[in-house]
Amino acid sequence: MSSEILPSNRFSRLFLPWIVCLCAGLFFAYELMQFHMLNAISPMLLKDLNMQATHFGILGSTYLFADVLFLLPAGILLDRFSPRKVILTALILCLIGTLGFALSQTFLHACIAHFLSGIGNAFCFLSCMIFIARWFPLHKQAFVVGVVITLGMLGGVIAQAPFSYLAKTLTWRYAMLVDAGAGCILFLLIFWFVKDAPHSSLITPSSSIGVQQFFRELRTCIVSKQNLLCGLYTGLTNLPLMVIGAAWGSLFLAQVHRFSLADAAFVAGMICMGTIIGSSLCGFVSDYLGKRKSLMFLGSMLSLIIIIMMMSVKQSSTLEMSILFFLLGLFSSTQVLSYPLITESAPKHLTGTSMSVSGVIIMGLAAVAQFVSGKLIDLHWDGLMIGGAPFYQASDFMRYFIMFPLGFVIACSLVFFIKESAQLKKAV
Repeated sequence: MSSEILPSNRFSRLFLPWIVCLCAGLFFAYELMQFHMLNAISPMLLKDLNMQATHFGILGSTYLFADVLFLLPAGILLDRFSPRKVILTALILCLIGTLGFALSQTFLHACIAHFLSGIGNAFCFLSCMIFIARWFPLHKQAFVVGVVITLGMLGGVIAQAPFSYLAKTLTWRYAMLVDAGAGCILFLLIFWFVKDAPHSSLITPSSSIGVQQFFRELRTCIVSKQNLLCGLYTGLTNLPLMVIGAAWGSLFLAQVHRFSLADAAFVAGMICMGTIIGSSLCGFVSDYLGKRKSLMFLGSMLSLIIIIMMMSVKQSSTLEMSILFFLLGLFSSTQVLSYPLITESAPKHLTGTSMSVSGVIIMGLAAVAQFVSGKLIDLHWDGLMIGGAPFYQASDFMRYFIMFPLGFVIACSLVFFIKESAQLKKAV
């Protein structure tokens, strides 16, 4: 991005891009809280809403299916309208969903409310990518993406042990009401501090483009090999975070490894902590070296080793499992490098649409994985109930764990077909 498209004021040039992107990143963090907190309160929800694993898998997937349905419209809207206004509207939907979830008395009501929160999530990360692409030069974008994802993962960490403690202290319903109140504060923060990029930096198509041109551009994004491959790589590498970290981690650790609910939530949160450190680190190293693909391959290979170790452990201490969960988040965080590969290769006025195409793949894989995992856990369940909630054996969880090593193997092979950024090499 050339200097003439940024505000002339030195403070604005240096700090305004960071203020805008970090405030938008707080929305991403808030949405990840809504997604990951189900994991922290899963035993409470199973008992209170009279659910089994299949129902819980459906509940978690409603959030992701909302993502899938609204990601493409989100990308189109963000390319053509003010990103600031779009994300404020999306945040309102998320707040309605959060409040509705707190008041839910049935499984159906909880699904509808969680679906509304998922609509907001379709916009939050895409908007961050739009702000980054429009406010920062190419050779800094991977690092900024990493920082924003790091900020987002803090939401995932807060949704684990801290939210579990809050739910045990106040009940999960009152904890959700506190969560909704925090969302209202976030709305005011974004309203005051988030700005659209300077007008001259926007390369936006005319709002009056013809229908034929619109569908031509949409088709260009959908059939782009780079968009599809990067989406598949990130979706497969991201599966443990989206399924173990957001849905089954606490239940798995509590029932198989006999951890207390507090310890289980803490350990499950370590996958987010690893992603927090890994995202910024991967982005910084990638920008410094001028390479994306080699780090992506290394990350998926190391993640494969860690997940196999995790599956092989029969009984473990909280320290040992914390290390494994942390390393899994750290190594799989190379998935963040696919996002700048997409924005670098996409036409400027189609950045949001290109990101949304990949996002549909990423969230679609996670949605299917959450739904299928619940089915697999219940497949040979012996019907044992403890404390009014279903109790599962290690073999019940292992049936769905197999999807993770398989996903990492496929992700490794996909890297060879992804195009490295020629622009990045020139910038470095």
